[in-house]
Order: sequence, then structure tokens, then C-alpha cells
Amino acid sequence: MPVLTRLIPSPVVVDIRAGALDDLGCVLADERISHSGKLAVAVSGGSGARLRERVAPSLPGADWFEVGGGTLDDAIKLAGAMKAGHYDAVVGLGGGKIIDCAKFAAARIGLPLVAVPTNLAHDGLCSPVATLDNDAGRGSYGVPNPIAVVIDLDVIREAPVRFVRAGIGDAVSNVSAIADWELANRVKGERIDGLAAAMARQAGEAVLRHPGGVGDNDFLQVLAEGLVLTGIAMSVSGDSRPASGACHEINHAFDLLFPQRAAAHGEQCGLGAAFAMYLRGAHEESAHMAEVLRRHGLPVLPEEIGFTPEEFFRAVEFAPQTRPGRYTILEHLDLTTDQIKDLYADYVKAIGS
Repeated sequence: MPVLTRLIPSPVVVDIRAGALDDLGCVLADERISHSGKLAVAVSGGSGARLRERVAPSLPGADWFEVGGGTLDDAIKLAGAMKAGHYDAVVGLGGGKIIDCAKFAAARIGLPLVAVPTNLAHDGLCSPVATLDNDAGRGSYGVPNPIAVVIDLDVIREAPVRFVRAGIGDAVSNVSAIADWELANRVKGERIDGLAAAMARQAGEAVLRHPGGVGDNDFLQVLAEGLVLTGIAMSVSGDSRPASGACHEINHAFDLLFPQRAAAHGEQCGLGAAFAMYLRGAHEESAHMAEVLRRHGLPVLPEEIGFTPEEFFRAVEFAPQTRPGRYTILEHLDLTTDQIKDLYADYVKAIGS
């Protein structure tokens, strides 16, 4: 009989709730992720280290490794320190840089990763990609999905609110990214993975349509679930297409052109998404997205993250060069600088002040 379904690469455990961190040891043991309790735990010197005292009693067989930063060298060094320990799994406890270092190190030594993020700044917490700084700037490295994701909403609430806001921008930008994927399908015949598109779209729409705010547990639950689903959508499709279109090209352009001044990933993606929606003629959707981003305290104009309109025009014009081969509304319109200026002026009028 032919196989009529496909296997989806996804975590075996997704535990998102208040107090989840206190049950980390039990979750890993019950799900047979670590039958012996022998774990390698990577933490930062910041949020992760502060949680070590709280978590350590529930992980008596764990060895702890402090990670200095989010570079490729840091990740390779971490893998080297862990490889002789005969561990069952690697736990990444901290922010995005620590999770990405732990992802890379776990893949390098052939161990499953348990992601325990301490903030919701972006969708990388459950994605098959580790983003690490290297000698050329920043690189993306393919890695397996985490085997488990544990998100304690109490811990998330303790993180600076700017991290939650950044995660909102990243999640909402899915809506624009899927529109770009559909455009590439219509114009270039690019194949769309319907399941991946549905997961990413619904994750973005759930955050976009939710009436709650950054201080509400119900909203944080939806945001965390949306970011996890987006990561799984990328695994399903085999690349970042479900969550990365013109919005992320604009984000990458900011990072490359103004590396010392770039804002948070999610802030730039949210702004890029609202503008990209306007470019594609979805003016009502663009205005609604801008309204929601503003309600959550996110930027919708470049001046709100420290860039002049002229610098934004430069970023939009440069953006297609950041992802050669990716087709989005920017490649489709192939705008001149003057056209970008005119459309930006219209966008500013459309979204209001």
C-alpha cells in the first residue's frame, strides 16, 4: 500500500503555560528525552544564568555551560565542550542567541535539542535554522528542529517588554510573507507547500487579530504558539519561505547597510510587512496591520526606529539583493528610488499618524 501521508518534523513536546519551567525535569523524563537525566544545559550570563538556581534542583544530572555570545565560534566552542559528556540531550536556556548556539552545537555533536526560551523575540525558537554571527557578518545554518519546546509564560512576562513586541512584529509579518509566496506561485510558478503556508498564515493572523496586549497571558499564549507553529512551518516547507518575504528582505537590508544602528529583528520585519502590504495594493490590510503594530508599541515608520526616510528608501532599494532568487513584491515591482519615495509618501498618508 502506498504511503498516503507524510511525516512532519516537529517537537515531540510543546509545553506553553505559566509555571512550565518548574516541571522541566519531569517533562523530559516522562517523554523519554533524557532517560538518565544526563543533560548539557547551555545558558547565557544573563537571563539563563539567573534561572539556573531555580532550575538546577530539578535537573540533578545536568552539566551547565555558559555561552559568551551568539557567534559561530561560540557555538563551535560549545559543541567541543559538550561532545565528551555522553549526554542524552542539550538544553538551550535563554534568549535567541543562546538557543541558536545550542541548536548548532547539538546538531554538530548529534544530540537532540530542548529549547527553553526566556523571551519571545522571534520565531527562531522552534525553527530548523541557527542564525550566528561569523567573519562575513551573519549566517544561517540548517539544523534539526528542537525535540521539545518549553515556554514558561511567567518567565516571558519577566523579560523586557521590547522582546514581546519584537515577536509580535515577526509573527505578524507572516501574513505578508505568505502573500509574497502566493505572488511567486502566480508569476514564477514557484510551488507552494499548502500545509506550511496554512500554518504560517494562521499563526500570523491569530496574533494580528487577537484583542489582547503584551501583558495578557492569553495573548502571550497565542503569540508563543504562533512562533512555534511558524518554526514548524519552515521545517515542513524545507526553507524559510513561509515566514520570509519582502518584510525580511527589508530587515536584512537594514542589518547589512546599518549594522551598528539596526533595530530588533521583529521591529524591522513588522515595519517591512506593513509597507510591503501597501506596495502590493492591499491598502486596507496594510492600514490594519499598521494599526495593530502601533497598538502594541511597534514602529510603522522608519523614524520610529531611528532611520530617516532616505535611509529607508535605500534599504528598500537594496533589499532584493539580500536574498538572491527569492521573488517578492519588491522583485515584482522592481522600483526605482523615485517610485519608492512616491509610494512611501502614499503609505504615510494611508496609515495616518
